[in-house]
Amino acid sequence: MEKEDNSNKNNNIKQKNEDKQEELNEKQKERKYLITRNLQEILGEDKLVKQIITGKNIHVYWGTATTGRPHVGYFVPIQKIADFLRADIRVTILFADLHASLDNLKSDFELLENRLLYYEYVIKALMTALNVPLEKLHFVRGQSYQLSEPYTKDLLRLSSLVSLRDAVRAGAEVIKQMDDPLLSGILYPLLQALDEQYLKVDGQFGGLDQRKIFILAEEQLPRIKLGKRFHLMNPMVPGLTGSKMSSSEEYSKIDLLDDPDVVSTKIDSANCPSIESGIDNGVLAFYQHVVFPIIGGSIIMNNQQFCDFPSLQNAFKEELIKEDELKNYLKQFLNGILAKVQENCFNTPEFKEILSKAYPKVSINNDDFSKLCVNKLEEKISSVVGPFGDKFEPPQE
Repeated sequence: MEKEDNSNKNNNIKQKNEDKQEELNEKQKERKYLITRNLQEILGEDKLVKQIITGKNIHVYWGTATTGRPHVGYFVPIQKIADFLRADIRVTILFADLHASLDNLKSDFELLENRLLYYEYVIKALMTALNVPLEKLHFVRGQSYQLSEPYTKDLLRLSSLVSLRDAVRAGAEVIKQMDDPLLSGILYPLLQALDEQYLKVDGQFGGLDQRKIFILAEEQLPRIKLGKRFHLMNPMVPGLTGSKMSSSEEYSKIDLLDDPDVVSTKIDSANCPSIESGIDNGVLAFYQHVVFPIIGGSIIMNNQQFCDFPSLQNAFKEELIKEDELKNYLKQFLNGILAKVQENCFNTPEFKEILSKAYPKVSINNDDFSKLCVNKLEEKISSVVGPFGDKFEPPQE
């Protein structure tokens, strides 16, 4: 009976959204399309549609905790932010430095300042490389308001309503999980919910991994009379190994400052299984979520023209396009954009010093990465057959 009631409720919401969609004029429909295209999920779509109809000056925010170094997975939210700006939405980018200090085993207070500066440099450089107009964006540092008395009082009010179980569950996808979790990590979802109120936004944008935090915000903020916002979620791009792309997993992602040889090595070693295998294909996923949205048109590969991702996916399935052709095009595409990002960064004299202080011993060359790949392979094999008697070494040239 409960499942039936939920189904009826969802159908009613869907019908309500369809009715509101019919109220939109052509210009409003185009605006809604720009706001919602390429998203994985929307919570509170009726609120968004209502604000489009009334002509409200819509304000959303996207937050990023200043922890590990930004990677090419950031192309997805940055490109979506460009869509928001085209739709005449006001966008605030939150550099969540306090969140970073609360996330277990990530940034400590000594690194926060330089990591904040690093994030600001590389994200602005990436936006410039992708032709996102910086003058329309507002950048905010979390500690500029999160340590204020009103914020602290609201945090305490919220903590008196949210159970330990709900807080842990809300942060399960984004917080380092432990058998005995620290209180700091449990506060993380509550802070992210409160940010909506203190940034004075109508909605929050983030990855699908933020969904449980968004639901917590929708359920709990109204209980302390701080309102309910809509939430927009982009899909999560699989890493090169097929799992979630993560700053903390070096072998799964491409750093924005990786040199061309390292980029090529990582792409060459990336998982690119057949579609029939049912295994996540990080290479194809990057075409779907990054290459085609950025190019905004067709691509030519092996003397064939592909107007959209499904046509490329089908060609790979039918073996009209080979794995090495997919990877070679991707190398050229990524290295072209990353060259612009790196030029924008290193043209600033103080950037190298900020980098060295924010991420000591950050460099990784081709030999380092090859050893890393070998070590990961050893770990995988050892988990099945037990440890090697002798250390496995790569073949010598």
